[in-house]
Amino acid sequence: MMPGTSLMDELSINTIRTLSIDAVQQADSGHPGTPMALAPLVYTLWQRFLRFDPQDPIWPNRDRFVLSNGHASMLLYSLLFLTGVKAVDAEYEQLGRPSVSLEDIKRFREIGSKCPGHPEYHLTTGVETTTGPLGQGCANSVGMAIAGDWLAQHFNRPDFTMFDYEVYTVCGDGDMMEGVSSEAASLAGHLMLGNLCWIYDSNRVTIEGHTDLAFTEDVATRFLAYGWNVRRVGDANDTERIAQAIETFRHTKDVPTLIILESHIGYGSPHKQDTAAAHGEPLGVEEIRLAKRSYGWPEDSKFLVPDGVREHFRAGIGRRGKELRKAWQERMKAYRVQYPELADQLDRMQKRKLPDGWDADLPVFPADAKGLASRDSSAKVLNAIAPRYPWLIGGSADLAPSTKTHLNFEQAGDFEAHEYGGRNFHFGIREHVMGAVVNGLALCKLRPYGSTFLIFSDYMKPPIRLSALMQLPVIFIFTHDSIGVGQDGPTHQPIEQLVALRSIPGLITLRPADANEVVEAWRVIIGQKHQPASLVLTRQSVPTFDRTRYASAKGVARGAYVMADAGKGKPEVILIGTGSEVALCIEAYETLRQEGVAARVVSMPSWELFEQQDQAYRDSVLPPDVKARVSVEAGSMIGWDRYVGDTGTKIGMHTFGSSAPIKDLLKKFGFTPQEVLAAAREQMRGPGGRRHE
Repeated sequence: MMPGTSLMDELSINTIRTLSIDAVQQADSGHPGTPMALAPLVYTLWQRFLRFDPQDPIWPNRDRFVLSNGHASMLLYSLLFLTGVKAVDAEYEQLGRPSVSLEDIKRFREIGSKCPGHPEYHLTTGVETTTGPLGQGCANSVGMAIAGDWLAQHFNRPDFTMFDYEVYTVCGDGDMMEGVSSEAASLAGHLMLGNLCWIYDSNRVTIEGHTDLAFTEDVATRFLAYGWNVRRVGDANDTERIAQAIETFRHTKDVPTLIILESHIGYGSPHKQDTAAAHGEPLGVEEIRLAKRSYGWPEDSKFLVPDGVREHFRAGIGRRGKELRKAWQERMKAYRVQYPELADQLDRMQKRKLPDGWDADLPVFPADAKGLASRDSSAKVLNAIAPRYPWLIGGSADLAPSTKTHLNFEQAGDFEAHEYGGRNFHFGIREHVMGAVVNGLALCKLRPYGSTFLIFSDYMKPPIRLSALMQLPVIFIFTHDSIGVGQDGPTHQPIEQLVALRSIPGLITLRPADANEVVEAWRVIIGQKHQPASLVLTRQSVPTFDRTRYASAKGVARGAYVMADAGKGKPEVILIGTGSEVALCIEAYETLRQEGVAARVVSMPSWELFEQQDQAYRDSVLPPDVKARVSVEAGSMIGWDRYVGDTGTKIGMHTFGSSAPIKDLLKKFGFTPQEVLAAAREQMRGPGGRRHE
């Protein structure tokens, strides 16, 4: 037993270890080694320091705990069970049942268990973010720390400290190797986030073997260069040294802290400690017996929780968290009287409710044949919404002048080191971490957006996917959406990116056709509570359609709508477009109409929203018996068969683009009214059409 550790401390630590070992063995799958190594760390952090109330696990000013090395999930599940964390539903209502039961632990990695292989936000209360893809939790935690500083600047007043929470992130060698954690650490150091502490489990073992195979850098020196405070603890079982390191962090207010913790993966396993065999597979029955013997634990016991352990946690983190939460709630009552407007904002944030009148200043754009780029109309809409939506904040990856996402009203300001009240963020050229940071902001109930060129959405795919998995209402703004980028060439011209975004379950992708569709796209996006959205915008100008002649842009809310129609009767041909290509469909339509052809134009800004509509509506837009169809989109044609059928024509990109002026590119790749017109005529002559010349 280490100095300063009581018998109950040791009993609690070994309960965490053995629950983890038994769950992995019963599942015949999982990662036992890290929980065996880090049980003393998480016990010390939760029992002695974490400001968290298991009875109210979504209390706004709670400390955040992130397990970035999510494969060690049993470490967290054991804590949620032993501390008695209560479950909360998607509407933030407490359910009165435990978040994790012992039965859930026994069913680790099984369908229906609250203990999946990696921690999942929304599924398991007490999990602050979904982790597993290494590095993402680290980057999310930077967003949480940024949120904490912003919330403090926005809500705190001289007599009212409403926000001062801290963020603790446990990470491993794999996190340190992933590039996103380096981006995150660089940004956190630049912003001097003193409320952020990463605890690096340096066990020097990965799946393939010792880290010397691929990772020999001096992590401490790297983080010192980032501007972090770096501390070392040489023995992960030394709870007093761990406590001292955490105390040092709590007194270091001007920079983030990295605690490097030297540990032994699979601690206590006589044959697998410090080996890759302890990382990603069950120990085996005999090795478990020997490990339990080394802990002084009954060797044949399974899922044993000794008397007094749960009561011990209730007397520690349970009592402390309850007292801190109740004091905060009492403070909130007085705050509500003195600062009713701010209190109302805080209440709405916690329920993801919108401020009253958020849409009062939304513009209406007059018809204009020349029009403007949808990135420009989006800028006008964003700056009409943001003054009325105080917790709508965001920025770009060094591209705000191009993506047009800078908030330019007087009170917006920039978020900078020790100037944490600004609403314009400068993520630098760090698209990957931008995506993960805005997820962290959303996890703290802010409404964030991040912007870059559509081509660079590839750099952001992991956090975009996780935002959808976590059901976070994050806003991703992507401009320069096609070969319309022009002379920058194929390195910057997106082709397959729209398909990639549409392939993510739960993500709404919108590609509006004109300025008024942009307005309605923003209306859809702002209304989301549990879904992320990507807004895809042009660099080049697009016409603003005359909505007295064509259908209202409010059809955007249904994903696709009949924008121009043949009049009475069924259309002979349907032209389906998105974004800038809708204008091509309209030009072709007008020619066909003059020729007496009953044509229809469907604007389809969002496949996802259209698929949510009932079958009757979908059939009214795309009548099943009208087979003559043409789709027009300056991107990959994958997926368009769903809407044009086997016999329809798809005008899109077969190859990468080229470096040339936009007019030349559009002509080369077939994005002209003439090409759309020719395709429409061919469709009407074909087997699906009604005209045979």
